[in-house]
Amino acid sequence: MAFAIRNLSVLAYACGHTQWHFKSPAPLAEAMTQGHFNAASDMMAMGDVVFVSAPDGGAMLYVTSTAAGVVSVQPMVATPALQQMAKAA
Repeated sequence: MAFAIRNLSVLAYACGHTQWHFKSPAPLAEAMTQGHFNAASDMMAMGDVVFVSAPDGGAMLYVTSTAAGVVSVQPMVATPALQQMAKAA
């Protein structure tokens, strides 16, 4: 299913960093593919976070690049330091 800009909204913005919400009518895997957000490449920046809500689940994505109009994302994961903190708690 094609990306629809009307399903993308800003949740927060500060210091050049934007948190987005995207309501996907398509399965989550489709929204997580590289290039899915290309139509918004002029609004997104490396380091932005996209919260995706889809019919079959949700995900937090990190924008890794918007070079040449191609938006690349990857799922956010805990870093080793955060995992150690969680184990200690």
